[in-house]
Amino acid sequence: MSNTSFSTLPLQAALLNNLQDLGFHNMTAIQQQALPAILEGKDIIAQAKTGSGKTATFGLGLLQKLDVKYFRVQSLVLCPTRELADQVSAELRRLARSIHNIKILTLCGGAPVGPQIGSLEHGAHIIVGTPGRVLDHIERGRLDLSDLTSLVLDEADRMLEMGFQKELDAIVSKTPYQRQTLLFSATYPDAIAALSARLLREPVRVTIEEQHNQDTIAQHFFQVGGDEASRMAALRLLLLKYQGQSSIVFCTTKRETDDVADFLYKAGFSVLALHGDLDQKDRDHTLVQFANGSACVLVATDVAARGLDVSSVDAVFNYQLAHDSDTHTHRIGRTGRAGQQGVAVSLYGKYEDYKIGTLEADFDMKIQPQPLPSPDDIQAQPSHAKMATLQLDGGKKHKIRPGDIVGALTASKQLQGDDLGRIQVYDIWSFVAVKRELAKTALRLLQEGKIKGKTVRSRIL
Repeated sequence: MSNTSFSTLPLQAALLNNLQDLGFHNMTAIQQQALPAILEGKDIIAQAKTGSGKTATFGLGLLQKLDVKYFRVQSLVLCPTRELADQVSAELRRLARSIHNIKILTLCGGAPVGPQIGSLEHGAHIIVGTPGRVLDHIERGRLDLSDLTSLVLDEADRMLEMGFQKELDAIVSKTPYQRQTLLFSATYPDAIAALSARLLREPVRVTIEEQHNQDTIAQHFFQVGGDEASRMAALRLLLLKYQGQSSIVFCTTKRETDDVADFLYKAGFSVLALHGDLDQKDRDHTLVQFANGSACVLVATDVAARGLDVSSVDAVFNYQLAHDSDTHTHRIGRTGRAGQQGVAVSLYGKYEDYKIGTLEADFDMKIQPQPLPSPDDIQAQPSHAKMATLQLDGGKKHKIRPGDIVGALTASKQLQGDDLGRIQVYDIWSFVAVKRELAKTALRLLQEGKIKGKTVRSRIL
């Protein structure tokens, strides 16, 4: 965090006042370096890690130049995953609270098309979405980008890794040449350099040095036997030692993810698995439960965990080392955010010395394997989730807001506001986290009560 205040920027008074209300006083490094150029209308290539404050960086730029009286799509933000798009949309809405009648619309694959078509017919100022779904709406004549003034590519490296090159090129071909383009990427491989050369005009290059270091993230490396039983046993011990209340275990394959999650579940851990073979409903349920504290351990593949809306986790465990240093950096960057201390634990076999050598060279560090803790020295038990998740069969389409859910649960005084956790309202369903010991009481209150004058079916996930 820098000592430079947002008030030094030429932002609208309404935006500055809202930033104060949100507790945003001083700029992060990327905001300090990139926002002045963005507000001047320049194209930007910003290389920064997740958690650096980049969403507010481009969000303030979009909102500052937006003409809310001109009801056309003026800004488009493209993201690699639905989860990241939802996260970006939520942050933009927070930043835009002081702007009346602004409409921000999210267009993502995996979500029903019907409501999106209806929303597009009513128009929007800002579109946030994934490349495939956005292109589909364009090609079917539902989305017109001829009035676009700002294009943002968020986590551009991951969009290319996920195979969205053709979709990006097709979308850009439908935008005006005279536009501002802001490209954000955690890494800067040759593919990003080529993309930047095609899309941006005289861009300002901003590079934020590695945000995560030994001061904020303690990295531990453990050499394990070559068989899966030895590796899983080591993971169990290390989870008991370092787990905290929320941990992510990274695996390399979908099969491995399921196997590790099954092993940890049988060992008594509160665990969920996340990988590409899950259907969208199960994926949504998994992400919601982990993000709101209803599970303590998430076992995931790298691509599946992109855009995970969790501010920070206590520890990251690499069940297998990442294939490259950039992916390792992405993984461990999930912990130690916002000045908090984090832990990153990595397991490797004797035939993976070449990966250790690469990490040593890229991180300029000497890696010494530590001895595994003895089972006799660990008295801890697996952490239990403090919250449980209730799903309601009603959402935005039914005019349900978070306050309606809070009211339904607290009206009888059997539950207090402090007994509730995160509330997420989607188009046709909603989720609310409740202290685990009160979950059945909360379910009964929802089943016996009404929201917006109607009974809403509910269940505990």
